[in-house]
Amino acid sequence: VAQPGSASGLGPEGRRFKSCRPDHFKYEKTKIYIPSKTAMQSGRGKLKKWVLQFETKDPSINPLMGWETSTDTLEEVILKFSTKEQAVEYAENNNISYTLVEPKKKEFVIKSYADNFLKN
Repeated sequence: VAQPGSASGLGPEGRRFKSCRPDHFKYEKTKIYIPSKTAMQSGRGKLKKWVLQFETKDPSINPLMGWETSTDTLEEVILKFSTKEQAVEYAENNNISYTLVEPKKKEFVIKSYADNFLKN
């Protein structure tokens, strides 16, 4: 008699399958943040979205290429939200523990080009 989650042809205990339902497990390393702009961006237009990103559990070095690799596919999942409240609500509804990273406030000093030549 086959048991749920096992296969009888794989030995006495069979193979166990993990559930992918969000109520069956809890993510430990996720963060909610606004990504910073890259050096190739001059404007701040794409910096309005909040991101919920899963962090890998088992980073390792690929022996062939020397690159960082992981067997955790959730590292590739990036969820974007228009507000911080939506991202937090999604994480709480799906039983995802998270770290909230608030953006730093930047001060802009607006001055004219002529201010560079003043004697002050």
